[in-house]
Amino acid sequence: MSISLKKGMSFNLSKKEPSLQKAMVGLGWEIRSEGGTLDLDVSVFMLTANKKLLSDEYFVFYNNLKSPDGALQHTGDNRSGNDDDDDEIVLVNLSKIHPDIIEILFVVSIHDAETRRHHFGLLDDAYIRIVDVDSKREILRYDLDNEFGGSTDVEFGKLYRENGEWHFAAIGNGSKKGLQGYVDIYA
Repeated sequence: MSISLKKGMSFNLSKKEPSLQKAMVGLGWEIRSEGGTLDLDVSVFMLTANKKLLSDEYFVFYNNLKSPDGALQHTGDNRSGNDDDDDEIVLVNLSKIHPDIIEILFVVSIHDAETRRHHFGLLDDAYIRIVDVDSKREILRYDLDNEFGGSTDVEFGKLYRENGEWHFAAIGNGSKKGLQGYVDIYA
């Protein structure tokens, strides 16, 4: 049975799922009828202890689908958000993550949000979930609240390494930084 997390909660993957090596991180949302067409993008920042990217190649997104260590693979940009299941997927191999990486942050931003006047208030049922690739079993899920009306981007969650163990934290922080704003912070 899948664990349902609330904002601010964390889950120790290494202790509670010791056999987990390959995970699918699925992110999804539903566009409200008044939302029209929105292009949401999942971006992943692989961060070191100083909260910076190890190198630019450790920023995984629609123009860089794979990390240089082979640990992360973004399966591609879904520009419509019309899937019944996960709208975008990132595959993670925990055993391949570069040893200097201690945090993997999952951010969803709305492409061209300012110009088009798009925001997360035009969405429902946003979530992030982790599935064991080998068993196809959903381990955990975080359903975000509908509290991001003016936000153009949201930090859904993060994987982080603490004392050699991998954890997942449900974040749910919205902002108007935009994708470039995040790049400026972490590059």
